[in-house]
Amino acid sequence: MTAAAAYLQAAEPRPRFGDLVAAEWIKLRSLRSTWFGYGATALAVVAFNVGTAYDTYRNWPRQNPEGPEGFIRVGMPLDEAFTVNAATVMMLALGALGAMAVVGEYATGTIRTTFAAVPARRSVMAAKAAVVTAVTTVFGAFVAGVSFAATQAILDRRGAGVSLGDPGAPRVVVASALLAPLCALAGLALGTVVRQTAGTMIGSSLVLLVLPLALTDGRHWSAVASHGTLYQAWRRLVAVDYHPLHYPWTIAGAWTVYALWAAAAVAVTVVGVHRRDQ
Repeated sequence: MTAAAAYLQAAEPRPRFGDLVAAEWIKLRSLRSTWFGYGATALAVVAFNVGTAYDTYRNWPRQNPEGPEGFIRVGMPLDEAFTVNAATVMMLALGALGAMAVVGEYATGTIRTTFAAVPARRSVMAAKAAVVTAVTTVFGAFVAGVSFAATQAILDRRGAGVSLGDPGAPRVVVASALLAPLCALAGLALGTVVRQTAGTMIGSSLVLLVLPLALTDGRHWSAVASHGTLYQAWRRLVAVDYHPLHYPWTIAGAWTVYALWAAAAVAVTVVGVHRRDQ
C-alpha cells in the first residue's frame, strides 16, 4: 500500500449504518422492476380477495340460507378478508422479490463493487435486510388493510361485513400483513446462500409452499414440522373457527413461529455472506 493510499484510507470516515441503509434504499427504489413487481403483486392479492367477496355477494341467496348471522358466526367474513389464494400469491411473489434484492447483485457482479466500497459485509447485509423488511412491511400493511376494507364493504351490502374492532379481525389483518416481510426475508436468506436466480426461486417455492403442503397432521413429527412453517402458522393465526383433527397448537405458538423465522432469516443473511466469502 502506498503512502497516499494509506492516507486516504485513514482519512476516509467509516460508513455509518444509516448510510448503508440509505444506499440500499437507493438501490431498491431505483430499479423499475421493483415497482412493477410490488404493484403487480398488490393488484393480484387484492383482486383475489375482492373477487371472493364479490362472488359471495352475487350468490348470496343460494349459498347462505342461514342469513348474515350464520355467515358471521362461523367466521366467513374474516376468511374472505384475506383468502388462501391471495396468501399463496403473496408468499411466492414476496419470496422472489426478497431474493432479487441480493441475487440481482450477484448476477450482475455489482456485489463486488459494494463489498469493495464497504468491506464490512455483515453491516451491508444487515442494512439490506432492514430495507427489505421496512419496504415489505409497508407493502403487507397496505394490501392487508385494503383487502379487509374492500371485502367487508362488499359483504356489508348483505349485512354480513365485520369491522376491524370485531373479535379476531385485528389478528387476521396483522398476521396477513406480516406474512409479506417474513417471506421476503426468507427469500433474501436463500438468495444469500444460493446466489443463483433459478435455484433461489425454486428453493423459495419449496420452502414457503411445497413443504408445508407436503407435511400432514396424521403423525406427530409431521404435525410438529408442519406447525413450524410460515404457511401453516399463518393458517393458524387467521383461523376463526379452529377445530384441529389430531395435534392442536396455540395462537401464541404461531406467533412464535413468525418470530423465529424472522430471526433465522436475518441471521442467515448476515452471517452467511461472511462465511461463504472467506
